[in-house]
Amino acid sequence: MSMPSGKQPVPGPLAREFSTQMNMVMEREGITKAKRATATGLSRNYVSKRLRDEVPFTLNDVETICNVLGIQLPKLG
Repeated sequence: MSMPSGKQPVPGPLAREFSTQMNMVMEREGITKAKRATATGLSRNYVSKRLRDEVPFTLNDVETICNVLGIQLPKLG
């Protein structure tokens, strides 16, 4: 999976809420950042930066993570 390069935007409210929810799910399920990075094919550093709200997750990241965790995404439209 390719990762965006260059300066990344500051995470907005939705991105921060997503990372908060992912941290809560991970804690509840006993999933480490390393385990989730391995399961999603994303690097541990890439995931960690996003969970610390340094950089926002992309929609592709959200889709991949939700699929790995078995979380159904809402339909748009």
